[in-house]
Amino acid sequence: MRYGIVLFTSDRGISPADAAVAAESVGFDTFYVPEHTHIPVVRAAPHPRTGDASLPDDRYLRTLDPWVALGTAAAVTSRIGLATAVALPAEHHPITLAKTIASLDHLSGGRVSLGVGFGWNTDELAHHGVPAGKRRTVLREHLDAMRALWTEDEASFDGEFVSFGASWSWPKPVRKRIPVLLGASGTEKTFRWLAKNADGWITTPTEDDLEGKIGLLHRMWREYDRADSPEILALAPQHDAAQLARWADFGVTEVLFGLPDSSTDDVRAYLARLAAELGIDESR
Repeated sequence: MRYGIVLFTSDRGISPADAAVAAESVGFDTFYVPEHTHIPVVRAAPHPRTGDASLPDDRYLRTLDPWVALGTAAAVTSRIGLATAVALPAEHHPITLAKTIASLDHLSGGRVSLGVGFGWNTDELAHHGVPAGKRRTVLREHLDAMRALWTEDEASFDGEFVSFGASWSWPKPVRKRIPVLLGASGTEKTFRWLAKNADGWITTPTEDDLEGKIGLLHRMWREYDRADSPEILALAPQHDAAQLARWADFGVTEVLFGLPDSSTDDVRAYLARLAAELGIDESR
């Protein structure tokens, strides 16, 4: 299994650049950041963890732009993967977002993966013109449009929410593609969408019955004749050797650990302890 770090970025505490350097220096494989463009003050959408309009963390109000954050991390690292957990492509025009992501991938030497979500905050989506009942359709179209721009010399797209004529757009991704990972609850509906549109699953913080859900995902994968195997990224609240061993048996490919909202020195010390507990080889 690989090991990744998630920094819930904000305008306080350790910077993304410093966190990525610290994670890379002790051998972590991937560095993830989240996205919220803004949080509407008046909301009807409940947060998945609180069940109402309250937020479990005030960093939701203070989240940094993920691509700027990852750009700063790319400039000071050389090996660690750069990714989102999760970004919200439905809130952006796919032509400009495709350019941003491809540019970051080009400048980082092909280290970018795209973790995406449908968006629990339907009020936030509404401010971007996304109908709540069309979140999945908008996300699918935006991903398809970006993939066209990333892979075709003269790309065009004609959908319900996105349409553009033949266009040139470089750079292209270094690996010819940007892996897409879906962060959403593990249901049959989610896995059907995932098997048709993405490359892997990021679990939610409160996911249960991981073995059964991974089995369901693999069945969906076969049903849609996917030749590859899905990436499965599990969020871990803390190091638990027995749990990690079970997850490896279930087919988890990467485990993600969140960073504390703390100073640079405190985060570096935490990462060093965690890497030692995991037995990570700094040279990998």
